[in-house]
Amino acid sequence: MSYVTVEVEIEHGRILAKGAEALPEKATGLLTILNPPSVSPPRPMGLAKGLFTVPDDFNDPLPEDVVQSFDGR
Repeated sequence: MSYVTVEVEIEHGRILAKGAEALPEKATGLLTILNPPSVSPPRPMGLAKGLFTVPDDFNDPLPEDVVQSFDGR
């Protein structure tokens, strides 16, 4: 089985290809409709200012046992 992903727009019940891809004359498949995400206002800069401090050794190399745990050893 093969599949093709095509970005489309639905206009008055008709499916229209959004990009340069041409839709086939006849096809069978599943249609998933993605709702646009709800848009929230941007968060203000400095929202968490003063709530935490970054330690001085933040960019230091990790201890060897921690590095090994990431490597799966």
